[in-house]
Amino acid sequence: MPTFTALTTLTGKDPAEALGEAMERLEPEPTGVGVFEIEDGSGLWEVGGYFIEAPDETGLAVLAAAFGAKPFAISELPETDWVAKVKRELAPVVAGRFFVYGSHDADKVPDGAEALLIEAAMAFGTGHHGTTQGCLRALDRLANAGFVGQNVADIGCGTAVLAMAAARIWPNPVLASDIDEVAVEVAEANVRVNALAGRVTCLEAAGFDHPDLSAAAPFDLVFANILKGPLIDLAPSMAANLSAGGYAILSGILNEQADDVIAVYARNGINLTHREEIGEWTTLTLNK
Repeated sequence: MPTFTALTTLTGKDPAEALGEAMERLEPEPTGVGVFEIEDGSGLWEVGGYFIEAPDETGLAVLAAAFGAKPFAISELPETDWVAKVKRELAPVVAGRFFVYGSHDADKVPDGAEALLIEAAMAFGTGHHGTTQGCLRALDRLANAGFVGQNVADIGCGTAVLAMAAARIWPNPVLASDIDEVAVEVAEANVRVNALAGRVTCLEAAGFDHPDLSAAAPFDLVFANILKGPLIDLAPSMAANLSAGGYAILSGILNEQADDVIAVYARNGINLTHREEIGEWTTLTLNK
């Protein structure tokens, strides 16, 4: 299946983010939109979209003109087995006691590590991203401090690597949910491969909106490795579904966004206990 990209540049963060949001309303809609600062001191930002159908060139031209951006450069990418390519290039990741690896590195698992097999796939969270590493390190820190999760949920689970990490070190079942059907299928496959069937239950849900999550609440540990906007929207539900004294491990937050997320959660009675930056991403550990 061909893939198309549409890329442009413009000056300023706010108009770039606004253009990115406008692109998401195009038909056919992009499968993903990215907004990135070009770090050359020019003040320019790049806005790009990925499409599995040829994009609406007229619509893109109108958006470029409306936001003062350069005309979009539209390209059709050659078909590539990206999963195979990523498998070749991903190295194992160590995050505290956890060792996240692909099957091509099975011979590298160190003795005594909590090993999690995660293949490159169509879901977020191979362990190589700074947000996933940060969450695994936060989990390792809590466990080292003596915390034992009795009732754990992973909201926006992607590959379910965080849910599986919790299930690997603690005996109690874990719930993992994602809004995306493909992610849930990938998560279920990963749970089976890691011999955690029956220990991690994967659900398709937006936030905490699922009968199984409602029945299991309140949770004493909740992972939410998503993005700033959804995390802020989730704060009241997090407060309602987190037990007194419970922890939330949050990521998907750019370093400059962390203070905003901390403030919103504090207003909901969930306060910062630890923060860690890995590259441009921040992971927060909070306590209710």
